[in-house]
Amino acid sequence: MTVVDAATDPKLLRSTFGCFPSGVTAVCALVDGEPVGMAVSSFTSVSLDPPLVSVCVANTSTTWPRLRDPARLGVSVLGESHDVACRQLSARDGDRFAGISWRASDVGALFVADSAAALECELVREVAAGDHLIALLRVHALSSDTNVTPLVFHHSRFRQLVAH
Repeated sequence: MTVVDAATDPKLLRSTFGCFPSGVTAVCALVDGEPVGMAVSSFTSVSLDPPLVSVCVANTSTTWPRLRDPARLGVSVLGESHDVACRQLSARDGDRFAGISWRASDVGALFVADSAAALECELVREVAAGDHLIALLRVHALSSDTNVTPLVFHHSRFRQLVAH
């Protein structure tokens, strides 16, 4: 393995980060009665007590500023059938929710239908982290469906999990 200074080759850095497969989530809420959301692949569990998760968001995101203010955010762990929905939720233009089934909680968290898991969260804190920020979210309610296989993102492509 050849070692390269990460700061000198951002393309290689992105490719190397892509070696780690991740699930894909949708972070969504109702804002002024309209669905607002985005796809996020940098999601992780943080703590059981208190129940915390985190997502990383690019500082250049135009969607995140709209999602900061709602009392609750919906985090949907997307299923392998959500590849088109994921691409729509990642788009810069157009109706991100066209053709996507969703439901909202009483407090405005929005969830993509048929997801592997749904977490109703509250933004606790943002931490600056280079060209991204880490959003720390407290989980208030959740559900999961073990029959839904999660969507996996690896080397800039969607993959399927296969049991061995």
